[in-house]
Amino acid sequence: MAIKTIKLKKGKEDSLLRFHPWVFSGAVESAPTDIEEGDIVKVVSNDNRFIGVGHFQIGSIVVRILSFEDTSIDLTFFEERLSAAYDLRKTLNLIRHDNNAFRLVHGEGDFLPGLIVDVYGNTAVVQAHSPGMHFARNTIAQALVGLNDAGIKNVYYKSETTLPFKAQLDPQNDYIVGGYETNIAIENGLKFQVDWLKGQKTGFFVDQRDNRSLLEHYAKGRSVLNMFCYTGGFSFYAMRGGANLVHSVDSSAKAIALTKANVELNFPGDSRHEAYAEDAFKFLNTIDNKYDLIILDPPAFAKHRSAIKNALIGYRKLNAKAFEKIRPGGILFTFSCSQAINKEQFRLAVFSAAAMSKRKVRILHQLTQPADHPINIYHPEGEYLKGLILYVE
Repeated sequence: MAIKTIKLKKGKEDSLLRFHPWVFSGAVESAPTDIEEGDIVKVVSNDNRFIGVGHFQIGSIVVRILSFEDTSIDLTFFEERLSAAYDLRKTLNLIRHDNNAFRLVHGEGDFLPGLIVDVYGNTAVVQAHSPGMHFARNTIAQALVGLNDAGIKNVYYKSETTLPFKAQLDPQNDYIVGGYETNIAIENGLKFQVDWLKGQKTGFFVDQRDNRSLLEHYAKGRSVLNMFCYTGGFSFYAMRGGANLVHSVDSSAKAIALTKANVELNFPGDSRHEAYAEDAFKFLNTIDNKYDLIILDPPAFAKHRSAIKNALIGYRKLNAKAFEKIRPGGILFTFSCSQAINKEQFRLAVFSAAAMSKRKVRILHQLTQPADHPINIYHPEGEYLKGLILYVE
């Protein structure tokens, strides 16, 4: 079947010639009337020069470019891209006996826009963020289990909440290949349970691995509060780092149950840890001068640009409360995972919170996402995780 062609308006190819992988609806001059969501299409300039090939979808982004070369998007294509992604993770030394959890594919950062793949041991969890990747899921799964040396036996597809609802694709979360074996994975020698069946995202936030390691170096002798703990990643790193006590807080009782299970996996019977299923602001109001290391890692406050203003107010209020409550000489790890908010906006919100508290505050580290969440140099929008480590007098 012939690949359909989308023609751009005059001059609208400039960003694509700089290898930005998105075609916006306003750039399109003409498209076939029988085109459907998920179709593989060619994109040409107004004078019919080949630009790229990618997945079509309805919305502000109409094509996500998969290749700027005139190539077939088939099993061989996915095998080559996944192999390149896996080689990078080997270069990063993420595949070791004491670490078998990592992100294998990070969308545009691995030149596969619309696709996320996280690996936990011999299970790969696949998320499609575009109809095209949804339709390619079986081909992707075949390429994953065929990946040399990766040892992937199970591929779980989890896209019920990530695909555009207007596409009416009705994705079902299920195993494409294999089935359940174990949900215990290892990160830097620490074990944790991954709930890819019902948990958030792919079941664990592997993007905080490096920042958790950094926290471990600051934890010795400190009283640690891990807010928005989800499954407790920062908590068990703090315990291994020698914290005096670690308290984990999340509004979800299920998350607290997972946190307790993960702490028990690594530190059975350790009385230093307690966990609370409570609202963040209510809990913070009760903690006067109790903690000298606080982690604020909330869910995304702004998933769309329309929510930026309210999100920045939320970040300011949350951080102001932490500045108010933390002990003198305390260390604050504070994060934003909202892609719509840039690092300057986040830093200004935290600065405003610090000024409100009238505390002396110094920046020790400025944090970002780890190297297995790479940023395509032509697609700066791929930078989403922002963090600051602050010393508070």
